[in-house]
Amino acid sequence: MSVERLAVIGGGAWGTALAQVAAADGRDVLLWALEDDVVAAVNSIHENPVYLKGLKLSPSIRATANFSDLTRADAWLVVTPAQHMRAVLSRSPCPGKPLVLCSKGIEEGSGQMLHQVAREVCPSLPVAVLSGPTFAHEVAAGLPTAVTLACEDQDLAQQLRARIARPSFRAYLTDDVAGAEVGGRSRTSSPSPAAWSKGVASARMRERPSSRAVSRK
Repeated sequence: MSVERLAVIGGGAWGTALAQVAAADGRDVLLWALEDDVVAAVNSIHENPVYLKGLKLSPSIRATANFSDLTRADAWLVVTPAQHMRAVLSRSPCPGKPLVLCSKGIEEGSGQMLHQVAREVCPSLPVAVLSGPTFAHEVAAGLPTAVTLACEDQDLAQQLRARIARPSFRAYLTDDVAGAEVGGRSRTSSPSPAAWSKGVASARMRERPSSRAVSRK
């Protein structure tokens, strides 16, 4: 498959930063945001003054509050807060396209990791994870950043990396989806040790053995 048109689900600081990265070469990116003022500002003045104040966004980023506008995208970057991801995906029509999970955390009620939540809500879709010790303002400003892109389908992983990666946004591939989620929390606050251990153990038991091989662009 070819990944060209991207939709970013979540108009917070990190979602906006990823939209900026994806639009760096002038390619169209659609940003879904819950807040009407974010949608209006992105479309009118090319800024997100609520979550990423002071940064001029690419004019090729268009914002919307309607899930129906996202159906033409080749892949969704899901950047909703961990505790709201299930609800957001449940509201949306599962797109029939890959989901790239870019949020961090576990679902507190179930103890599930986010890729498990996504597979439960949209069981037929391929799921990848993009993670790393990153800061939204630095990424949006084009400062050098390295992330992990985890996907069990390595052909899909290559397609996603080809679309997302930039000289200042390096993506390293692995097939260890659960491990990428764990590693991506190194600069964020963590849930309770018991909850985190439960989520990791559950993921490891449900998924096949992995080579954990990492490749560099």
